[in-house]
Amino acid sequence: MPVNNEVDMIDSSSFQGKTAAYYTLGCKLNFSETSTFGKMLQELGVRTAQKGEKADICLINTCSVTEVADKKCRQIIHRMVRENPGAFVVVTGCYAQLEAEEVAKIEGVSLVLGSNEKANLIQFLSEAWINRGERNAFRQKTKDIKSFAPSCSRGNRTRYFLKVQDGCDYFCTYCTIPYARGFSRNPTIASLVSQAEETAKEGGKEIVLTGVNIGDFGKTTGEKFIDLVKALDAVEPIQRYRISSLEPDLLSDELIEYCAKSRAFMPHFHIPLQSGSDTVLKLMHRHYDRQLFADKIHRIKELMPEAFIGVDVMVGCRGETPECFEETYDFLNRLDVTQLHVFPYSERPGTSALSIPYVVSEKDKKLRSKRLLELSDEKTIAFYQQHIGQEAEVLFEKASRGRAMHGFTRNYIRVELSAKDADPAMDNQLTKVRLGELTHDKQSLKATIL
Repeated sequence: MPVNNEVDMIDSSSFQGKTAAYYTLGCKLNFSETSTFGKMLQELGVRTAQKGEKADICLINTCSVTEVADKKCRQIIHRMVRENPGAFVVVTGCYAQLEAEEVAKIEGVSLVLGSNEKANLIQFLSEAWINRGERNAFRQKTKDIKSFAPSCSRGNRTRYFLKVQDGCDYFCTYCTIPYARGFSRNPTIASLVSQAEETAKEGGKEIVLTGVNIGDFGKTTGEKFIDLVKALDAVEPIQRYRISSLEPDLLSDELIEYCAKSRAFMPHFHIPLQSGSDTVLKLMHRHYDRQLFADKIHRIKELMPEAFIGVDVMVGCRGETPECFEETYDFLNRLDVTQLHVFPYSERPGTSALSIPYVVSEKDKKLRSKRLLELSDEKTIAFYQQHIGQEAEVLFEKASRGRAMHGFTRNYIRVELSAKDADPAMDNQLTKVRLGELTHDKQSLKATIL
């Protein structure tokens, strides 16, 4: 079944037998979109290039969340051009939206598509393919980004990633994502349920809900995120759902209570905090204070003591004095969370954060990141150790021959099964195991099949 009607309207003869290489930078949403682009090209007769094989088409889906991300995007574009001489190179994603002209000037780039245009990627590619040799850059202004590119794909993974929302209306002072992705928008619940049903027919067992600000679901259709969750929970062939990231002010008690008793939504949450200092949260223009955040964590743990809770934390943003950072550290140290996703603040052109006077040095950013990463390791290891000796159900993913298999429990504990016990038939299968000791890198728990 085609993933997009656009494919049906294209003359695929020009693409038959061609090869394509893909590179995704950034978030799970980008991964989902790239996987869908790949599926659409496959329906046109394009196969994925093997390792070491020159590709006829290169597609790079970019990120622009930090200055480092921008730099990596440029490096990857240059590398793909160099490794695939003569290839038709397509660049899309957030960096392509924010810096379309700059990307179009890179030698070897054939087509640049902004956030509005990537919904019609195949159409743009087909037209540009006919006029090869010309450089094409297409990008709408932020206010005109209104399209929604459906996506529910797994690429080479076991879990599927279902895009339920795009864009953001929050405009936090440090962030360029609303400029890159546009305002919040979403498809209907009915269309998303249909995609979940198709995933089940393909044999999918786990779906991760992705988006930019998924708790804001419903701005386009007048529906509610909790109603989407309930509707997806009823698609019984899907045995597991995970919510990729949810803003604390949009994580309602009703949603927490529903997930605690639902059939398929896992006890696994990822909640952006950014700072544990109310002073900094106000400077960031976040929509909550730390007390609200703590209340949400306590409610989750009250109803789901085994829940895995990941937290985004930004360090070194403008206005984060040493005292503010210590507030964040102490707050997180006391909070019953499992893992911290720590990233340093990066100056982004055009953001209002640039007007905040207190600037944190790069040295201090690194020191603060190190302290929080060490705290994260302590919390994750302690959480894993609490589960040693317990029985669990794991969805395993295929491994290379002779390598250990990995998978995740309901509450997102990463599990390793030794190569001698691994069976290719276990790929995408829920398997009961007993959780053993930590692996040598302390990133997983060893497991034995029951």
